[in-house]
Amino acid sequence: MPFDYRDLYGKLSFLTGNGSKLNFFGFNYTDGVDFPITDFSWNSNGGGMDFTLIPTNSNTIVNGLLTFSGYTSMIEEADRQPRSSSISGYYGALNFVNYGKDNEVRYGLELNGFRTQFQFVNFRGYLIDQDENTTEISSYVKWKRKIGPLVIEPGFRLQYYQSLNDVSPEPRLGLKYNISDKFRFKAAAGLYSQNLLSTTNERDIVNLFVGFLSGPEEQIYKLGGTEPTSHRLQKSAHAVAGFEIDVTKNFDLNIEGYYKRFTQLIALNRNKLDAEDPDFTTELGDARGIDISVKWELKRAYFWGAYSLGFVTRDDGEQIYPPVFDRRHNLNMVATYQLGPKQEWEFGARWNLGSGFPFTQTQGFYNNVPFFVDGLGTDVYSGQGDLGILYSGDRNGGRLPYYHRMDISLKRMFKFSKRSSMEVTASATNIYDRQNIFYFDRVRYQRVNQLPLMPSLSATFQF
Repeated sequence: MPFDYRDLYGKLSFLTGNGSKLNFFGFNYTDGVDFPITDFSWNSNGGGMDFTLIPTNSNTIVNGLLTFSGYTSMIEEADRQPRSSSISGYYGALNFVNYGKDNEVRYGLELNGFRTQFQFVNFRGYLIDQDENTTEISSYVKWKRKIGPLVIEPGFRLQYYQSLNDVSPEPRLGLKYNISDKFRFKAAAGLYSQNLLSTTNERDIVNLFVGFLSGPEEQIYKLGGTEPTSHRLQKSAHAVAGFEIDVTKNFDLNIEGYYKRFTQLIALNRNKLDAEDPDFTTELGDARGIDISVKWELKRAYFWGAYSLGFVTRDDGEQIYPPVFDRRHNLNMVATYQLGPKQEWEFGARWNLGSGFPFTQTQGFYNNVPFFVDGLGTDVYSGQGDLGILYSGDRNGGRLPYYHRMDISLKRMFKFSKRSSMEVTASATNIYDRQNIFYFDRVRYQRVNQLPLMPSLSATFQF
């Protein structure tokens, strides 16, 4: 199989008797896939430390975090057009939690800096690259108060984006009301901002490669016009509400509905044809849906299931379209059953179903002869130019086939002593060998599928 995974992770912890602790950690994940029609690789690495300090005779806990990390991805297809993206940076935070009888106050400071390097050829063949550094400073406060059956949690975050010289005040509110011991209502709302955006290529039918960029330093304009925007951030307003129901002692039901309004999204200009055209455009967006989850737990059996119905749309000024991550239906189910007199055996199964992601369909192909290379002497009848693609005018109007897969496992636990044990697991991925799409070459009309039926055996020793 053409997959390569090399993962390393380490952690060192120092603990004290009163709960204070200090952790150091690091990781390096180097992964890739090599098919005849495409090579795709991604690497992430990083490390850092965090601490928790619990002062004696105090109701305040202090937590700190300092990390650095990097992520790089690259894809090389048959056309050999370069597409690479990397993001690296650091993050530091100092947080405080103060506990009272019926209330809790959290506050802190955060410092985040990152660098994005990006090289991308859009579906019209124009190269776009970026190498930017940015710094963000934020502070927040969140107060949690219990008033009888009501739990209220107002908060406020202030974000400063140094590279853009923009300030974003963001109020937020969460609450829960205990209607009865078995029936609870919950809701939350808030304003959010972001200085990081992602992009995909419309030439892709399956979007393996996602590039990351920081917000543009150049002037951007409001949707469909020439009026400058008041800021260069991505902003949205979120609202969610739902119910928690304890149907029986062993059966829980959770229902939530949500709506997100994206008042300003920033995207690469898909219509960029020459150097004078702007690199970025603005869009509007909406996301709405409902999530339903159930949990059933007995002495030896456990079942958890979740279903999501979602609708995501974006408006680029020319049409309203679904983005490439718009998945209408998503269903996950997990079940386990323990066997044996001491429950030393455990059988598990997981099934996932998801409707297809959207893509822009192909209308046809043509011989793209660059006329100005030979001027009037260009042979437009028999000259061999590049292969040009005619895309459908309906952006992301097609849908990939449904994805579904079942994995099963059988686990046996061996206890050697109070402090040592071994866990042996036999498992099988994609038990009924479903051919789920992994990649599709639009030009050559070739398809590559995901994992086939794949058995495995593993053992974990703990001491």
